[in-house]
Amino acid sequence: MVIKDMKEHKYKYEWTLKDAVFTKDRGKVFSCFACGGGSTMGYKLSGFDVLGCNEIDPRMIEAYRANHKPKYSFLEPIQDFKSKKDLPKELFNLDILDGSPPCSSFSMAGLREKAWGKQKKFREGQALQILDTLFFDFIDLAERLQPKVVIGENVKGLLLGNAKEYVEKIYKAFDKAGFVCQHFLLKGSDMGVPQGRERVFFICLRKDLAKRFSKTNNLFEQKPYLNLDFNEKPILSKEVVTKGKPISNKTSYLESRYGDILFNPDKVFNTICTRNRYFYDLKHYVSDETYLRAGTYPMDYDFVKTQPLYLTGMSVPPVMTAQVVSRVYEQWLSKI
Repeated sequence: MVIKDMKEHKYKYEWTLKDAVFTKDRGKVFSCFACGGGSTMGYKLSGFDVLGCNEIDPRMIEAYRANHKPKYSFLEPIQDFKSKKDLPKELFNLDILDGSPPCSSFSMAGLREKAWGKQKKFREGQALQILDTLFFDFIDLAERLQPKVVIGENVKGLLLGNAKEYVEKIYKAFDKAGFVCQHFLLKGSDMGVPQGRERVFFICLRKDLAKRFSKTNNLFEQKPYLNLDFNEKPILSKEVVTKGKPISNKTSYLESRYGDILFNPDKVFNTICTRNRYFYDLKHYVSDETYLRAGTYPMDYDFVKTQPLYLTGMSVPPVMTAQVVSRVYEQWLSKI
């Protein structure tokens, strides 16, 4: 049984595009590495006007266009997009430039150091790219467009081991591009997201705007103050998980297999990962609707040629983005 009493949370995890009211009165946003629009829906939920997106995957942008009807959508590598000569003038007057560069090179579920510096396709149908340099292409675009705020999202693994040197390079690149950067490690289950997803958000304010919000955060360093402490009540699996299709005779839950997850009603749902298999019991998978609720995707989302597990596993949960950008608006943008 799905429990729908969500009064303890700022945003609903179960919602529909049909019934949503998007005010579009808090500023203009453009999204890079947009996937199917997880972050875009978060911006819309919090009142922003998302002008469009840049995406390299034809299937992802097809889903994005079907659900969001963007004013602008660019199907091309960001390396080409950042140098495009005829970009719309609106993109040079953004409140927020958003981006979630592909993270498999740093994900704890990926190859990490073994994959750094190597060309690969993130999925079939895409061009070859060196994934761990895409963040810097994104920063190049930020330097050109000069939005008020830049928000870049990535995996927790970016803060671990040798990847920490990469974070230092990100800070230096944002500084050169004209932004004051800081990062926050956030947990979805503290923010009204019914899964244990942890993500790093790099939130950068343009230098000419940063001084008015500066606060000393240690003996020497000043940063624009931003409170991103969240402590909403965790939503347990029994509130969001429903029974799905039966497993085949050739499939079974293997406790020893990495990535086989058996539903536990009294815990928060595991982080949705595209490589995992999620079982309701020993005879059934969890339902596709489970991924929508746990991923805070709208229940009437048109997946076109993609699957709910894949897209929700690849996306920033809309509610997670909405929580972050609501704070950015309330504490920064509304005062500029």
